[in-house]
Amino acid sequence: MAKKAKKSTRKPSAAFMKPMQPSAALGEVVGTKPLPRTEVTKKLWAYIKKNKLQDPKNKRMIKADDALRPIFGKPQVNMFEMTKLVNKHVKA
Repeated sequence: MAKKAKKSTRKPSAAFMKPMQPSAALGEVVGTKPLPRTEVTKKLWAYIKKNKLQDPKNKRMIKADDALRPIFGKPQVNMFEMTKLVNKHVKA
């Protein structure tokens, strides 16, 4: 029998774990304290689900409400575009 390969535990990237300061617009949704990007995304998704902002037919599309419109800059974005737009609203 062959030896089992040693499982390596995956470590999160230090860049993702570094606390970032959300802009005022993003702060209204995720809070004003510095958070790692991963937490910003988690809180944003929690807000989207709580307020039922996903398109029921295509769950990848997110509708912007009054709080998200200043961040997205348009009425609807897809989930991949959302992360790119959110990155503009966080500072190291």
